Amino acid sequence: MESVLKIRRWVLVEGRSIRSVARATGLSRNTIKKYLKDESPPSYQRQAPPVRHKLCNGFDLRLQELFDQDQKRPRRERRTAQKLYEQLVVEGYTGSYSPVQRFVRDLKRAGAGLGEAFIPLHFAAGDALQFDWSEERVVLGGIEQKVKVAHFRLCHSRKPFVVAYPGEAQEMVLDAFVQALSFYGGVPRRVIIDNPKTMVTYVSRSKDRIFHPRFLALMNHYVMEPVACTPAAGWEKGQVENQVQFLRGRLFVPKPAFDDLDALNDWLRLRCEELANRPHPEQSDRTIAELFEDERAELRPLGRAFDGYVEKTVRVRSTCLVQYASNRYSVPSRFAGQHVSLRAYAGRIVLVSGQDVIAEHKRRFTRNVSYFEPWHYVPLLDRKPGALRDGAPFVDWQLPEAMHRIREHYMAGKGGDREFVDLLLLAQDHGIEVVETACELAVEQNTLRLPAIINLINQLVEPVITPLSDAYTYPQLTLRPEADCKRYETLCSAEEAAA
Repeated sequence: MESVLKIRRWVLVEGRSIRSVARATGLSRNTIKKYLKDESPPSYQRQAPPVRHKLCNGFDLRLQELFDQDQKRPRRERRTAQKLYEQLVVEGYTGSYSPVQRFVRDLKRAGAGLGEAFIPLHFAAGDALQFDWSEERVVLGGIEQKVKVAHFRLCHSRKPFVVAYPGEAQEMVLDAFVQALSFYGGVPRRVIIDNPKTMVTYVSRSKDRIFHPRFLALMNHYVMEPVACTPAAGWEKGQVENQVQFLRGRLFVPKPAFDDLDALNDWLRLRCEELANRPHPEQSDRTIAELFEDERAELRPLGRAFDGYVEKTVRVRSTCLVQYASNRYSVPSRFAGQHVSLRAYAGRIVLVSGQDVIAEHKRRFTRNVSYFEPWHYVPLLDRKPGALRDGAPFVDWQLPEAMHRIREHYMAGKGGDREFVDLLLLAQDHGIEVVETACELAVEQNTLRLPAIINLINQLVEPVITPLSDAYTYPQLTLRPEADCKRYETLCSAEEAAA
């Protein structure tokens, strides 16, 4: 381009001849004449399309077949180009990934219309965190099921975090934020969210929001500003929207299989750390993990974790059960008929009376099932010992081995249920550890009668008197005692004088 400009300046401005310019530049006079006539810069015109490595030996047809199969699947189960490439490699493909990527890209473009245009967004370090939900399919304990996955993404460093739950209830939202901020080790200035009812209770025509009080309590605890997107404007949190699709292809296709949800979440946390070693999309010379270390310095200190529960007042039934989300949980029998506070966490149920925690259960996600703690019903057995045989809380009661053996021994005889109930009441008075130890000693000594076990319990709970050592010096008498019966007469005369 600079040579063309120089030639045009020599001839058109300085008046030099074409012959002299051709001699100075080494170009032909026809070329110089062409430059003088055409003001547009010279450009190379490709005579034929570039030759690229193609999918050969029928792998292009196989890739087309795999792509067509994916189009019939739900969007969340479609494979990425990387996954399709790995499938071809298994089937014998020896080429590189690039042809596969171009082939899949062209297929997607052929089936897509004109795209929308968006304005790129910029986020400073420590400024914003984006949040969204997705629904995925996994295999837990050998059973395929749906899970809800909470997605978080720091907007500056692009570091992801995901955690799976059985649902999207509010206690899951609160727990997800607590876990995410603990994972990042700090608090950003604001969080960008959608408008679900668990976080936003009302959106006015003027786009004003009324946030849920419990979600506001979370925001106030961490001093974060909640920013709700405009309805149907997902591009306002486009990073986490794209992350949902990206991680679905990387983590949930094919379906991951684990023993339980905790094992799945441990694996997801490790994968998030591994994915942070990828190059940053805007600063390709650095990884996401490296930028996150810089951003971590801009996050505010985490402080004490938020107590993420949802609380409601419930009435204890006459069966000593309270209900929450289609299941029932037991409380101690003395609270039957009373109102108590139920605190629902993501993984547990806590019952509170006043300031005291009276019961705690693992959170269950079945339907119409009662979950008992047998010790809650033991005081009732004092009046109804026969319920020990057929009472629902005691059917699958897992007692310590020694107590289980003694129970079978008692229940085999007449009136044995009364004796074992007395033993259970002693366990409530002295503690299960003491009674278990006494039962183990009774089994070892083959003395299973209740009085013998009570004697062993008393020996365990009574204080041990330490014998005096041999070095202890006993007090010595200084006067030899003498028998003198006249002392009694003195006492009698004193009583008569007083009368």
